[in-house]
Amino acid sequence: MNTREAIISRRAIKAFDSEHVMTDSEEKELLSLAMLSPTAFNIQNWRFVVIKDNALRKQIRAAAWGQAQVTDCSLFIIICADLKSWEKDPARYWRNAAKEVQDFMLPVIDSYYRGKDEVQRDEAFRSCGIAAQTLMLAAKEIGYDSCPMDGFDFEKVAQLIQLPDDHVIAMFVAIGKGTKPAWPRAGQLDMGEVVIQDKF
Repeated sequence: MNTREAIISRRAIKAFDSEHVMTDSEEKELLSLAMLSPTAFNIQNWRFVVIKDNALRKQIRAAAWGQAQVTDCSLFIIICADLKSWEKDPARYWRNAAKEVQDFMLPVIDSYYRGKDEVQRDEAFRSCGIAAQTLMLAAKEIGYDSCPMDGFDFEKVAQLIQLPDDHVIAMFVAIGKGTKPAWPRAGQLDMGEVVIQDKF
């Protein structure tokens, strides 16, 4: 399946085969591809919390208003972001770059984020959204369905996964073998309403 086909055929699937087990190599491939998603200044601020413990999945499902995808999918990922990744040894993000690039980038990273909580949070959600779409399209390409999710008690889930204070939860992504098709598309807006040329 090519990228275009994956984009067209990817839908949010709510029912998964709870007996299907994803192979370790499939899981590693999907996470490796997600880690190629772009981030500003290459700070790689996403964190993929893979929930394998069945008891914990049940607790998270309860915090997600009983949505079955949490427990029934083959790969359940809570996509989080480290808000302070920009200041945690940022030289490692550019270790393979030329020295003049490093000398330029490191001060720029610091000045862009330091003291700007809103910028740090906005960047976290941008990065996680891109990574989630990468995961879902990659899953579709290898024959899996997926469901992006934000219908849950963020505070409760943060407690359950012992989320560090300097991290945020962006969303869930459930991946597995779908057992029911998605509902027909409910209605796409006309391109003329969403594509603006030059100015509003």
